[in-house]
Amino acid sequence: MLNAEKGAEKMRNKIGFSDTGMDMFVKLAEGNPGALRVCMEIVSKGPQIDPDSAHPMLTLMHFDDLGIYGPRIWMLYKDVCGEDLINTLGVLRGHQFGFITEDTLNHAIDTRGDGLDVEAIVTKVKEALPKFGNSL
Repeated sequence: MLNAEKGAEKMRNKIGFSDTGMDMFVKLAEGNPGALRVCMEIVSKGPQIDPDSAHPMLTLMHFDDLGIYGPRIWMLYKDVCGEDLINTLGVLRGHQFGFITEDTLNHAIDTRGDGLDVEAIVTKVKEALPKFGNSL
């Protein structure tokens, strides 16, 4: 395993079941105001965008599972998904459904969206979840 991969593994799973919502925000955002904003919007608007999701906090835990923190949350939202929360949640759901790999997602974050067709992924998610993105 490369050193960078070892470092990424150590960075994962900062969130614990005993964490409050505020703890989750702080750990995920790593002091990045844009990331904090995205996390707060996921919690406030996520249920309307993705009514089939069990809970918006699970979406935040998905960031943790993927090792996406701080500026990388903001980069996903801003650079990859065009500052569109529906697209951001759609890409994360697309990963959950296996429409995109973790490597593809991380590459897109690192390269401002290269190799990721966000529109196609969101379309697939909407086909799988007909209520997705209809109420905002």
